[in-house]
Amino acid sequence: MPPTELQLRIALTMIPDVGPITAKNLIQNLGSVHAIFGESRENLMRIRGIGPRLSAAITSSRLMEAAAKEEAFIARHRIKVSYYQDPDYPRRLKQCEDGPILLYSHGTDCLNAAKILSVVGTRRATFYGKETCRELIGGLASLFGDLVIVSGLAYGIDVAAHRAALENGLPTAAVLGHGLSTIYPRVHRETAKTISRQGALVTDFHSGMGPEKNNFLRRNRIIAGLSDAVLVIESGETGGALITADLAGSYSREVMAVPGRISDQRSKGCNDLIKDNAAAMVTSPEDIACILKWQTPEMMEYPTLFRASSFTPPEKKILCLIGEAPGITPEAISQRTDTPIHTVLSMLVEMELKAWVAVLPGNRYMLKTKPSWDPENRNNMLFNIV
Repeated sequence: MPPTELQLRIALTMIPDVGPITAKNLIQNLGSVHAIFGESRENLMRIRGIGPRLSAAITSSRLMEAAAKEEAFIARHRIKVSYYQDPDYPRRLKQCEDGPILLYSHGTDCLNAAKILSVVGTRRATFYGKETCRELIGGLASLFGDLVIVSGLAYGIDVAAHRAALENGLPTAAVLGHGLSTIYPRVHRETAKTISRQGALVTDFHSGMGPEKNNFLRRNRIIAGLSDAVLVIESGETGGALITADLAGSYSREVMAVPGRISDQRSKGCNDLIKDNAAAMVTSPEDIACILKWQTPEMMEYPTLFRASSFTPPEKKILCLIGEAPGITPEAISQRTDTPIHTVLSMLVEMELKAWVAVLPGNRYMLKTKPSWDPENRNNMLFNIV
């Protein structure tokens, strides 16, 4: 019985030392995977970069046997396989020259979502890092229900990002550094099961591949390539999160980082990214939305109100409320923001002096400025009096 198309594609990814770029070159030179495995050993050796060792591996019967076993595993566990030329292959990965030939996934179809954010960081996350991760993803979930969070299921920030997405009803994709026959680390098995129901477990490794150290760089390429941007929350001076950020930059993705204390070694990588202008500084969900130009109707009308660098969080909360409910009273603001009335009144006086708000008859407030966005300078907010 001749091998199936899927079996041939799997076999191509199993050839030792043949990565995605070389495999794609072989397909381009010979026309198809059928042609690759239909060529004689002598003809394969004539192709640039294919010597005696690789030509012997390509024509080995053991390769097809291994691919057949993998195909049976895929069918048995109902795993989706996306080929890089398929229409449903993740469109962002198609933009990456070294995107995988095959991508295996178990779960829902969420890898072509309108908005995808990768969140990475140290495995030794602090309380600050985990809480910041949770707050940022929770805030984004309240703004964008069509967002997918991607990470690597590792200890620390990775699993915190997945769990924050799950808690807030967002799909999340865990990119694994091994095949789908196992979960690493084992303590995240229950989280992985939930992810497979509310997102997807994703890998380009066949089922026989375990969590070997060298696999995680390949995993990081997919984390970077799958998304619109990479957000780094806590990272030391070196580590996988910084490698992922660097890969994201090479793929022309946005890179963002959460700052930390200058004395905290677990924030040094993030602080250095920001200092070196290799990442945009993020302190709120609205920062992420503005950097990526993800807009809700409210943001389109009042974009400046969603810049954390323009206002303090309490100011932003009150200004957003006034924008949503023009003519609101200080008492209603106090009640809806859970802020003491004396604090609200003091802030409203300051905002009136700054010409941010105007007082209407009956001690009611409205926005006095019509904010606009200068696309050439994300930190330059222009105000025009209404």
